[in-house]
Amino acid sequence: MRTLALACFALASTAILLPGQRQTENVLLVTLDGLRWQDVFGGADNRMMNVKDGGVKDLLATRKRFTRGDKLKSREVLMPFLWQVIAKQGQVFGDPASNAKANIVNTMKFSYPGYSELICGVVDETIQSNNKLPNPNVNVLEYLNSLQPYRGKVATFASWDVHEHIVNKARSGIMCEVAWQPITVATSIQRKIELQQMVDLLPRYWDNSVCFDALTFHRAKEYLMVNKPRVLYVALGETDEWAHARRYDLYLQMAQRNDTMVRELWQWMQQDPQYKDKTTLVLTVDHGRGRTPRDWIDHGKNVAGAEEIWMAVMGPDTEALGIRKDVHATQSMIASTVAAVLGEDFQKRVANAAPPLPGVTR
Repeated sequence: MRTLALACFALASTAILLPGQRQTENVLLVTLDGLRWQDVFGGADNRMMNVKDGGVKDLLATRKRFTRGDKLKSREVLMPFLWQVIAKQGQVFGDPASNAKANIVNTMKFSYPGYSELICGVVDETIQSNNKLPNPNVNVLEYLNSLQPYRGKVATFASWDVHEHIVNKARSGIMCEVAWQPITVATSIQRKIELQQMVDLLPRYWDNSVCFDALTFHRAKEYLMVNKPRVLYVALGETDEWAHARRYDLYLQMAQRNDTMVRELWQWMQQDPQYKDKTTLVLTVDHGRGRTPRDWIDHGKNVAGAEEIWMAVMGPDTEALGIRKDVHATQSMIASTVAAVLGEDFQKRVANAAPPLPGVTR
């Protein structure tokens, strides 16, 4: 009887994992611009906890907020949703201590080439600037939007205005709003007025090219609640801006707040019938940063370490393996991963695209 029971259990388990039984019907893709793997896996870096290297204004308050007795506790304080939920229910890539590096493939090591590699699955070495030029490469969002189940149900919201060109809004036809553009969707007329007031009254700290992530988050959440997209891409950018400004304290604050934003999006989705237990979250970055107190603010072709990144995946079809060990991942794998968790094959459209991240779908 015991043997028969085990055999039945094995058959039942196999049936759950058969093709066509995939549970994921929606994807939430979130990128956090230039957030270092060192801070993600190790928590706040004490080497930058000073005025000279980190530009920290209130050292005592920053240490109290972000540092604990060991790196495991410190990283949970910095990104509690990532470590208390995603890492326990999904998979995290890019921990060198686990012999599991994650790298970008492009040699530029800055944003436009990184985001292009991330959503297109290929490296285009002709992209050598952040100029507002339309991306010539087909991206996974565009591919999904071309398929009947997802047509008109793919959306992008970004803090950086160049994203409109990276996803090639004009060609792809996907919903895309960036930076300080007017609010078009809200749950009520009053809510739309309130959000537009945020757009109108907040300072243009980075001119018109980058807005505060709070605005991007609220804009994306309103669209999520009203239009229920099947694929939602939210690109947050303040971590990169504060790093370039050598403000490690504000960089840490935004990493923590970005984690909260991802948690709130996820929690809302898990109480809605369309998304609950039917959504996969993919979280990653466009590039890394320098490794030292001197160059942690920088990235680019000549910055050692800026090619090192991290990524995380959580969803009903992704086995809970935690920090992946002995696995090498590349940024170019994200595009096919987004398609694969939905049961689609991006490589059918872009033959030279990298394959999905290993082991994220059963």
